[in-house]
Amino acid sequence: MKYIDDLEAEDLKGTRVLLRLDLNAPVINGEVTDAYRLERVVETVDYLRSKEAKVIIISHCEGKESKTLVPMWHYLNGYFPVQFCTTFFTPESIDKLLNLEEKGVLLFENLRLNPKEEENDLEFSKKLSAMADIYVNDAFSVSHRNHASIVGIPKFLPHFGGLIMRQEIEHLSRVFKPEHPFVFIIGGAKFETKLPLIKKYLEKADKVFVGGALANDIYKEKGFEVGTSLVSKGNSEIADIAKNPKIIVCSDVTVKNKTGTVEFKAADKVLENECIVDAGPETLVELKSLLQDAKTIVWNGPLGNYEIGFQDKTESLAEIIAEATKNGAESIVGGGDTIASINKLGINHKFSFISTGGGAMLDFLVNETLPGIEALKS
Repeated sequence: MKYIDDLEAEDLKGTRVLLRLDLNAPVINGEVTDAYRLERVVETVDYLRSKEAKVIIISHCEGKESKTLVPMWHYLNGYFPVQFCTTFFTPESIDKLLNLEEKGVLLFENLRLNPKEEENDLEFSKKLSAMADIYVNDAFSVSHRNHASIVGIPKFLPHFGGLIMRQEIEHLSRVFKPEHPFVFIIGGAKFETKLPLIKKYLEKADKVFVGGALANDIYKEKGFEVGTSLVSKGNSEIADIAKNPKIIVCSDVTVKNKTGTVEFKAADKVLENECIVDAGPETLVELKSLLQDAKTIVWNGPLGNYEIGFQDKTESLAEIIAEATKNGAESIVGGGDTIASINKLGINHKFSFISTGGGAMLDFLVNETLPGIEALKS
C-alpha cells in the first residue's frame, strides 16, 4: 500500500487531491464539543498544503443536533483557510473547483446527505473521482464501511493512504505480536458484535477484562441476578467465555434502582429492581494491580453508562492506564467514550497511541485489515 508521503513534492504541486477525512464530531448549539478527530487531520492537510497541492476534502457527519459539516468547517478555519461548498456536481461546485489555487482547501458538505454514499453506488463514486487527480483515504475510523467514498473511488483514481492511516495501521498491528504480559480491556455494549474480538484475544492476551454492559451477559451466565440491566438476547458461546480462566469481570458494581438511589455492591448481590450502570471502586483497585506489571494494554469502551453520567470509573481507568504507560507499558486505546474521558482529563499525551477508530479499531483488531485498506491495496 502506498502512502501520500511516498510521492515526491513535484508530483503533488498543483495536483487536485480528493482527501477523505472523518470530521464526524459532536456538536452542541452549533459548536464542536470534542475536536480530537479534527485536530488529528491537521497534520495531513498541512502536509499537502506544504507540497502546494489543491486539497478537496470530503467527509460525513451524523450528529444528533444536525447533519451539517458547517461547525467543522468553522473549526478547521482556525488552522488554515477553508472554502465550503454546500452541493456536489453543480455550477457552484464546478466554479469553486476550477478556481481552487495551490495550497487551497475546499470542504464539501456531508457526503451522507446523498443516500448513494452508503449504498456504495458506482456512478456516485465515479462522479466524486472526476473532481480530482488522486485520492487519499485518511479516514481510518470509517474504513470498515463499504461506502462509495471509501471503497468506490479507488477504482477510478490513483490512490494512497494518508498520514493518519499509516499511524493507525502501524500502531494497531503491533497488537498482533504484543509484549507480554498483555491485558485486553473491552467495555461498552453489544456482546454479539464484540464476541469475535473477545474470542480472538482470549488466545492472544494473558487476561481479558470485560466491563460495561458486556459483563452483564457473563454475570447472567454465571447465574447472578442482573435486575433491569442491559443484556444480550443470548448466545451459545457466552458459556465458554464465562468459564475461561483468562476472563475477568467487575467484582463489584454501581447499581441504580427505580427510585434513583445509587450504591456500590458485589456483582453477585444485585437485586431484581436494580440496574448495573458502572463498575465499583474495588474493581478499580483490582485493575490497578492487574495493570502495574503489564507490557501491553489495549482498551476500547467505557466501564459504565457514559451517556447518562456514569463516567468517573472510566476516567479512573484512563488514569490507571496512563500511569502504567509511564512505567513502561505500551498502551493502545480507542472508542468514542474512551477518548472523551481521556480528553476531559487532558491526558492524551500520556498514552502510547490513541486510535481515531471505534468500530474500525475493533474490526481491524479482529480481521487485521478493513475494506478501505483493501481498496487502497488494489
